[in-house]
Amino acid sequence: MPVTHKTLVKSKQINVIVHFCDRKDEDDGTEIGEGGDEWMHGKTLIKPPDQLDLTEAELKEEFTRILTANNPHAPQNIVRYSFKERSYKPISSVDQLAVHFFLEGNLLHRDSDEARRQKAKQDVEEGGGEDGAHSVDSKTGKKEQKLTNQFNFSERASQTLNNPLRVEAKADYWEIYDVYLEEMQKQEKNKEKAKAVPKKEDDKGKKKLTLVETQSDDLTKVAKVAKIIERMVNQNTFDDIAQDFRYFEDASDEFREQEGTLLPLWKFQYDQAKRLSVTALCWNQSYKDLFAVGLGSYDFTKQGRGMLVFYSLKNSTYPEYNYPTTSGILCLDIHPDRPYLVAVGFYDGCVAVYNLKEERPEPVYKSSSKSGKHTDPVWQVRWQKDDMDNHQNFFSVSSDGRVVSWTLVKSELVFTDIIKLSLVGAVFYDACCPTACGTSFDFHKQINYLFLVGTEEGKIHKCSKAYSSQFLETYDAHNMAVDAVKWNQFHPKVFISCSSDWTVKIWDHTIRTPVFIFDLNAAVGDVAWSPYSSTVFAAVTADGKVHVFDLGINKYEAICQQPVVAKKKTKLTHIEFNPVYPIIIVGDDRGYVTSLKLSPNLRSKPKEKKGQELPRGPEVEIAKMEKLLSLLREPENSKA
Repeated sequence: MPVTHKTLVKSKQINVIVHFCDRKDEDDGTEIGEGGDEWMHGKTLIKPPDQLDLTEAELKEEFTRILTANNPHAPQNIVRYSFKERSYKPISSVDQLAVHFFLEGNLLHRDSDEARRQKAKQDVEEGGGEDGAHSVDSKTGKKEQKLTNQFNFSERASQTLNNPLRVEAKADYWEIYDVYLEEMQKQEKNKEKAKAVPKKEDDKGKKKLTLVETQSDDLTKVAKVAKIIERMVNQNTFDDIAQDFRYFEDASDEFREQEGTLLPLWKFQYDQAKRLSVTALCWNQSYKDLFAVGLGSYDFTKQGRGMLVFYSLKNSTYPEYNYPTTSGILCLDIHPDRPYLVAVGFYDGCVAVYNLKEERPEPVYKSSSKSGKHTDPVWQVRWQKDDMDNHQNFFSVSSDGRVVSWTLVKSELVFTDIIKLSLVGAVFYDACCPTACGTSFDFHKQINYLFLVGTEEGKIHKCSKAYSSQFLETYDAHNMAVDAVKWNQFHPKVFISCSSDWTVKIWDHTIRTPVFIFDLNAAVGDVAWSPYSSTVFAAVTADGKVHVFDLGINKYEAICQQPVVAKKKTKLTHIEFNPVYPIIIVGDDRGYVTSLKLSPNLRSKPKEKKGQELPRGPEVEIAKMEKLLSLLREPENSKA
């Protein structure tokens, strides 16, 4: 007899109710079953033995579950670095999407446009012909589009056949030999770079050798890329300074009466040049962002090593080139036409020429005792125009009283004594005459043979290359050594000088007395004319101040007087104007070089009137200075 089971589930309690019923056979109408009395029972409740007994209130209790779209496994503590705020910031929005299964299918809906198009194409291929295709297009009302092969896709540009590059050349035995010889020289050069250098001795007294290997060819290839990346990182790090350099103009100048300020920009310092003073500065005339710094010492008791470094405004944290020297550097000059040649004067009396193209720390030319080196420190070097044989040459002046011309001939320096300074006058060579110590000199901008020499006795001599036995003129300039003397870049008659006697003097070389005298209340280390105006110059003093003058605005005092060093005892030693940009660089006795931007009042030009263009050029600058000189000459002419 079949049994029918019904299972009733109610909340947390399960009751199993079994119904036993009799069933009659439809065919004969007889009752089916055995022991009908035994099976005729009521409902029986069956439950598991470990089922909990819950009350009616517990059975009616509801448990609410809330479903959200948040991914419980998504990270909640992600941070990213903000270059603008220079700190790590948490990310507020985190992607909560979690893909558990993804499958690309190729099924289309039968009523879609794509399905109709494919069906019509199939009909055409089966024998419908072109008429069938046109009829389908006319029914759909749409023009059939050409399908791209999604499994073999390529751009049309890449499908164009490019003819391979064919180079026709002839190679004989000598060309092949030259290539092999060049490759062999490279291999030998790499072997020579690996040298055995002796180190400390061990207990047995034997010297230990270590192999010093230079950078491989692979590293040299990476060096240029690394330098570019380093510049990019530094420009991002000092982006605010770069923006000030390009765009900042001090708006407060409009409210000042003919006064200006200096805005500090980058600060340059090399860790390996600590405890050295800045003894020379020079801008590169071809690469306007590159300048050279000579490092040494002016103290006689602290003489030792020196260093020649090159900095770029594009990277203030590390020099572009650096050359360590055994003696302190006192002066340098970069060739105006060949920016890779640098002439250097040392404290030990040597002069040298460095070639930036050469990958070696030694100079390509250097004087020696056999080749006429100076016996005292070299205080100034200046490049001159090539001689008649197209040889490069430069001049030097030293405390031994000699002004020497050095010519670069093949692999050596050839010297020629131009003049010998003495206290009684110029002599070519006389051991009996007391020698005057030369401290500075400068050549005329237009007249090649004319130059000025400043001495330790405070005098300035006007000399000529053609006359080695006499001075053209002698000026009683200062009470102490003449630290710098420089011709004006525009006016052919004007030059400037400074000294440790606290004064800066401007001269007309046709007059033996100074035209202007400025007392700066401290020892003056250096002075420089501006490249954009004949009446603007700047000076640095031992009290850490920069003084900027504009004679066209104020003939009596500086229009800017600003300290630029943090420590009071720091002395400024040198200053140079950039040939293009409105910035200056100043060096101090702690080895730091600071770049400063001139405010608009320090480089102001006459305002143009509407419809009227002001004349420009060197003639205008000459006229400005000539006007000042004429005002000072008038009283003398009236007395006469």
